[in-house]
Amino acid sequence: MTDNATESNLDNLPPKKGRAGAGDVISALHHHDGKLATQEQKVANYVKAHLEDVSSMNIAELAKHCEVSTPTVIRFCRTLGCDGFREFKLRLAQNLAVSRQYLSADPLPAPAAGDTAVDQILAALFAATNTMRHQIDSDVMEQAKAALLDTQHVLFAGIGGGSSNVSQEAANRFFRLGIPSVSTSDSYILQMRAATLKAGDVLFLISASGEADAIVGAAEIAGGYGATTICITKPGTRLADACSIPIVVDLPEDRDIHKPTASRYVHMILVDALAMAVAQGMASETTENLRRIRASLTAYHGRTGPQPLGD
Repeated sequence: MTDNATESNLDNLPPKKGRAGAGDVISALHHHDGKLATQEQKVANYVKAHLEDVSSMNIAELAKHCEVSTPTVIRFCRTLGCDGFREFKLRLAQNLAVSRQYLSADPLPAPAAGDTAVDQILAALFAATNTMRHQIDSDVMEQAKAALLDTQHVLFAGIGGGSSNVSQEAANRFFRLGIPSVSTSDSYILQMRAATLKAGDVLFLISASGEADAIVGAAEIAGGYGATTICITKPGTRLADACSIPIVVDLPEDRDIHKPTASRYVHMILVDALAMAVAQGMASETTENLRRIRASLTAYHGRTGPQPLGD
């Protein structure tokens, strides 16, 4: 079978998911730079200089621009871990869709004179929290509060750095109130735990994107067994649609790619607001529970002065 025939057959196959070699072809281009055969290096050089254009070319057009044969283009694509030119173009288009802000040379506005890194982080935090304050639906927050007051068990979950940290802290907040609470960031454990939930239980999901398959799948599983599903996420996402009580906020991201996202602070504020509302709603129970925690910690480390609960 010729290379051209093989390429034609491969065009009818779906791209393979999760393959390490083909995921990030832009990185693969740089990794193989200078290590390719002469003709393949010509293709690599052209592609690096024309990233946006290549996605709209067919294999013959790219070969012509590079002054190589189409089999050389196919070999180049396979060297980068792709089955052929069709998959290479798809991977390149996907990479460009998420990488433009990192590849752009567009300079960012200089920070105001005297602004330190702390000032810049605080400015982003203030902007994000102010946006959230104007978007949050107080009726939805009341529904979430009522569900949490009525539950005997809460499973918190988040996948990824920011969301998983908020999930863990949420479990810490609610167990102190006397509500059995656990957190997971493992996608497989999440699916299994979601399947054990039932009416009266709460699955509380945190997701900045609202599109993670594991999170959406867990909401659908738990909801199917009668559990109440609450989420903090973006509006109009699959997760928002899958949950019975979606708490939604649309937070614009900062243009500075080096600045940590402020959304996790906003998500934590919403968790804290619910924790406080629930604590106030069952004040007699939570007050005694908090007193017991403080007494146990004092007996453990001997310190009696003011300190954050749990430290």
